Amino acid sequence: MVQHRPSAPREPLAARLPAFPWDSLEEAKRVASAHQGGLVDLSVGTPVDPTPERVQQALREAADAHGYPTTIGTPALRDALVDFVVRRRGAGDGSDGAAGIGHEHVLPTVGSKELVAHLPFQLGIGADGAVAFPHVAYPTYDMGARFVGARSVPVDMERLAAEGDAAIDVEDLERIGLLWLNSPGNPTGEVLDASQLRSIVSWARERGIIIASDECYALLPWDVEEVPSILDPRVHGGDLTGLLCVYSLSKQSNLAGYRAAFVAGDPELVGELTAIRKQAGMMLPTPVQVGMTAALADDDAVRAQHGVYRARRTALREAVEGFGGEIHGSRAGLYLWTTFGEDSMASVHELAKLGILTAPGMFYGEAGERFVRIALTASDERISAAVERLTRR
Repeated sequence: MVQHRPSAPREPLAARLPAFPWDSLEEAKRVASAHQGGLVDLSVGTPVDPTPERVQQALREAADAHGYPTTIGTPALRDALVDFVVRRRGAGDGSDGAAGIGHEHVLPTVGSKELVAHLPFQLGIGADGAVAFPHVAYPTYDMGARFVGARSVPVDMERLAAEGDAAIDVEDLERIGLLWLNSPGNPTGEVLDASQLRSIVSWARERGIIIASDECYALLPWDVEEVPSILDPRVHGGDLTGLLCVYSLSKQSNLAGYRAAFVAGDPELVGELTAIRKQAGMMLPTPVQVGMTAALADDDAVRAQHGVYRARRTALREAVEGFGGEIHGSRAGLYLWTTFGEDSMASVHELAKLGILTAPGMFYGEAGERFVRIALTASDERISAAVERLTRR
């Protein structure tokens, strides 16, 4: 008789993950919501302004989508992606004799967060590997490493650009298979210039490390003339090997609800991701592909939204500084990275008394524990309410 031995107890993946950080804001949200003027929620960077009409109309016209979409996207979408990275992100077009960007370099994704979370898995990084990312960063880079059992390695990117190996503990150096960049950074709004990016690319190539550069806030600059891309020939010297740019239309075009994003870069890596995503059925819905195609060409809407955020930022920054906040970085993107000289949760609770909810910097790493992230993504009326409360104290 065959005896069946019980298998080892299953450890759910969720049990290995930290508590969802936003749950810790419930008390502060309760206090802020009780304010007589109502809650001003500046904690989450979700767009509140309308999706451009041109995009909405494209979506409506594509509503009869009875067949399966393709993972690689429609030819029109791929054309639009190529045009966008050349026109707006400085990618080479081949006019200088170097290799240009084509369909094989681009791939639409179902939003950028799913790609960030699953990229280590899709690149084959396992429990013996490591994923590096900025030491103050969007938490999903860390989650992606945890999902595959890899080591998470927070890194000071400015130091990495200047010092190379010295910026990372020796025991981690040989394990890193993927390095995340985020410029402009969430939450800090810091921007890496072309020289810094070039230094990091050179360092990573010497070690065979893949770079994924999250650039979703790139068209929202404030105190910088440009936000260079990993796709720029000044950065990669005409060779995209080992480089991926991750991009989203959620912020610049108010398409967060569409989950419209893409990855572009090394055609070999894009091909690997395409093969895996085909097998997994990771397809952007056809109407969204059509809407995304329209959004990628709508520079007027992007400029208009930039102007809206600039006005909100100007008003809110002056009020925050008048209230005693010291703003660091915040050179691009949708946040004011602010310290009041105390623990981040203490600042969150003080602002909650004014009916203003913010995100504690500790959500983004130990280096952020004395900061709060203040989002610009609230209506003009709610931003005005926050300014009035901060000014009236």
